[in-house]
Amino acid sequence: MRIIAYIYADPAIESVPDADIWGLEVDRVYRDLGDRVQLQQLLQDSQGNPPDYLLLRRLDELGDTLEIVATILAQIEAIGIIIIATEQHYHSFETTQQDPSGDRLFDLLAEIQQNQYSRRIRQGHARNRIKAMPPPGKATYGYRRGKDRYILDRSTAPVVKDFFEHYLLYSSLRGSVRYLEKKYGKKISVATGRRWLANPIYRGDTKYHNGDILPNTHTAILSREEAAQIDRLLKRNSRLPSRSASAPRSLAGLVICGQCYSHHTITRVTARKKSKEYLYLRPVSCPEQNKCKAIPYQDILEQTIAQICQILPLAIAGMNAPEGSNPKGAIAAQMAQKETIMQQLPDLQKQGILDAETADLRHYKLRTELAQLQQKLSQLPPDNLKPIAQAISFPQFWLDLSESERRFYFREFIKEIKIIRDRDLQWHLELVFIFGS
Repeated sequence: MRIIAYIYADPAIESVPDADIWGLEVDRVYRDLGDRVQLQQLLQDSQGNPPDYLLLRRLDELGDTLEIVATILAQIEAIGIIIIATEQHYHSFETTQQDPSGDRLFDLLAEIQQNQYSRRIRQGHARNRIKAMPPPGKATYGYRRGKDRYILDRSTAPVVKDFFEHYLLYSSLRGSVRYLEKKYGKKISVATGRRWLANPIYRGDTKYHNGDILPNTHTAILSREEAAQIDRLLKRNSRLPSRSASAPRSLAGLVICGQCYSHHTITRVTARKKSKEYLYLRPVSCPEQNKCKAIPYQDILEQTIAQICQILPLAIAGMNAPEGSNPKGAIAAQMAQKETIMQQLPDLQKQGILDAETADLRHYKLRTELAQLQQKLSQLPPDNLKPIAQAISFPQFWLDLSESERRFYFREFIKEIKIIRDRDLQWHLELVFIFGS
């Protein structure tokens, strides 16, 4: 008994299936990508020595129209080959024998027609993706749909830009949402604001329904540096306790007890009939019998600044890694390699090595791979850490900042601040930096 199989796939809209998907051993697999040359070869080979069975995933893989599918189907079955569709209820001859009324066959033909229609729609979307055209649907707020790309909406783009600038300054999503409503009367939810912060559209990239991202397709509202900074802000704020991300105090969400690992909250105490207030950091849920005592906020702030000025420059200097293990250099090398391949595609097309469709598809895939590498690159620490470390190694730099500005810089470098208590009830701080973990 001889069993053969046929696979058809369009690389522009689907991944190429593996040849070993049938669950049993087959004598030969004919596979077409985009055209149906191998299908014609299958028909030719079957004339002299027909196999017993032909395995398909779906009957609509035999042609682009219902008429072509019916013709190919009749040709194969006329030779005496039994066709089995693994993803459809079809088995040659048994289908009509078990369904004399033809209802099942009618439903199958309707399913084939629907699959072909869906494939044509997806192929049309794929052609638009390869040409870097916007996906169907309404343009994102801040843009309008142009002929072949998004273009800035001059009335709404400044609103989005101001939202990003406010978030970069204060690192508060809810505060930025309130700011937008107060200044422009633009009401958005916090969830919408979070989507804006991560939306590739505002970075000049286009994201499609299948998850692919094409870089540099239109004018960006956010620069690459600002986008990378927002990514770091979102990442570090996700590690903080609830409501600490936008808390007004710079140490909020960073301080934990080195013994019971309880996070600390900031409490305010005022003397009776006096306006002056005192700030303390106390553990939220200390499990010890002798509860950890509250510590004046200003004392921890001053010691934090002193340790940053002393330790941070040394910690950044210790980040020097061998050139071969430099992650930024490795990613940059990969990006340069892919850009070189992209530059070679026109020459390969002129030489006849690649046809226009294959060259366009390869160019598209290289651009999506570049976007993925760019995203990885943006998540790494910035290049200017050393100059920044030198600038912030002076206590006066920190003392001149407002609490919101200090909060921004603290979270740029510090993962957590541990309070280490000894038996004499004395304490000192241990700073854990983000890039050191």
